[in-house]
Amino acid sequence: MTITSDVHTAVAPSGRADRIGRGLAAFASLATVGAFADGIIRMTDAADDRLWVEAWRTITYAFFIGLFALLAARPRQAAGIWELVLAGKTALVVFAVVVGDIPEARLAGVVDFALVVVVALAYVLTRGWLAWHLGTTDPPRGDAAVASGGQASSPSPVLQPPVPG
Repeated sequence: MTITSDVHTAVAPSGRADRIGRGLAAFASLATVGAFADGIIRMTDAADDRLWVEAWRTITYAFFIGLFALLAARPRQAAGIWELVLAGKTALVVFAVVVGDIPEARLAGVVDFALVVVVALAYVLTRGWLAWHLGTTDPPRGDAAVASGGQASSPSPVLQPPVPG
């Protein structure tokens, strides 16, 4: 039995859209470096009862720096990462609105809303959802796809069960 996947329908974005989308994800990573630096300062000034929370927040900034960098580097090879980042940041925006009378929540909500917009634009521009297409790790960009008649340049992978030893 042979199982194949149809990668011919998965065409990546144009080179320009891809560069802009990757740039937006890289921007999100670099912008988070600022939040990480602020977190380090907060950790050094934190009272004992706040130290753990500030450390957790600061380490999470480092985690998001890495996630955004991965999305910038490999936007169509990050199945689930885009969606997790968008869901997490959207949840924080919603929570900020719910508790909006708290000064930290207002600022964080605005920043996270901006990140949701930037990451959503990057997701659309790079066609990040293509990471979910079976057998597609990075289909050709729109320009290359047009030159090849809209098809991926390599054939679909053939997946076969292992041969018993």
